[in-house]
Amino acid sequence: MTELADYDYELPRELIAQHPLATRSDARLMIVDRARQMIDHAYIRDLPELLRPRDLLVVNDTRVIPARLVGRRERTGARWTGLFLQADEHGAWQILSKTRGKLEAGESIQVLSWDLRQSTRLRLLTKLEGGVWVVRPEPLGDPLEVLQQVGRVPLPPYIRDGEMTDEDEQAYQTVFAQTAGAVAAPTAGLHFTPELLSKLEKAGITRAAVTLHVGVGTFRPVTAERLEDHVMHQEWASLGQETLQKIVSTRANAGRVIAVGTTVVRTLESAVNGGVLQPFTGQTDLFIRPPHHISTIDGLLTNFHLPKSTLLVLVRTFGGDQLIRRAYQRAIEQQYRFFSYGDAMLII
Repeated sequence: MTELADYDYELPRELIAQHPLATRSDARLMIVDRARQMIDHAYIRDLPELLRPRDLLVVNDTRVIPARLVGRRERTGARWTGLFLQADEHGAWQILSKTRGKLEAGESIQVLSWDLRQSTRLRLLTKLEGGVWVVRPEPLGDPLEVLQQVGRVPLPPYIRDGEMTDEDEQAYQTVFAQTAGAVAAPTAGLHFTPELLSKLEKAGITRAAVTLHVGVGTFRPVTAERLEDHVMHQEWASLGQETLQKIVSTRANAGRVIAVGTTVVRTLESAVNGGVLQPFTGQTDLFIRPPHHISTIDGLLTNFHLPKSTLLVLVRTFGGDQLIRRAYQRAIEQQYRFFSYGDAMLII
């Protein structure tokens, strides 16, 4: 039995990064060496020297959609915020919804774009569990096209209470982003620039991609007192044959597989069938926690995660409980920047 309280820690609020660095690769990088039980310090830009030729970086190529919605209730004029989750084949959306007072089926919400130049109406249809509403946009349209018009960058609430600025449209998207569908960024990938990728390639470090559409569970804290009782959110993930072959070849040539982010780890571990890594496409609700043995990677590049989060549980499961506890304490002492726009650690 593992208690959630074991994954709590005190973080000074001023260490929560509110803005990205001017140059992504200038972020600090804590190096956590499991074999030596040692902690060192560098920068993301040092990765070409820190990694080895024949190593493989596996990234998540999901693209963040403008899923945050802000508007007003037409009946009362009260401010309303929402988060797009998914749409069905009939055009109905599922959204998280937050406002003062009680919403009623049949109400309309006027959603306004960030620059207030465009708007659309959402008609509330049915309330589901967990604060989720089924709504119908009026007029109906392709969900991604509507979101491009009126949606906003879905920043997590610990960054400026979720309020975006101009810089976030580019800053909260990785340079790998291709496949639209995430409502939060795979933040370890935010540190990379085209220049850094070029240097890594010249150093003999290759790259492959998986897809995992980061879902609403990212915003939901773990509430169960025991990890065994936590119900993990489902997210769509895919590992293709080309990436699988690169992983197999890397291992055969004595290279290391380095996951860029916890979402990559979840994708790869979800693709293990009978002890063998295989192509995978579908929903995963895998919760990586003790005593799970992570077999698909040799290293992990990851940001510093929230207390009591499933991501922190995953990192400590891979890196070693006491060593990662010590690393987080050292990060606080050394004033590393935490969470989505913050610094990173490389666990090897």
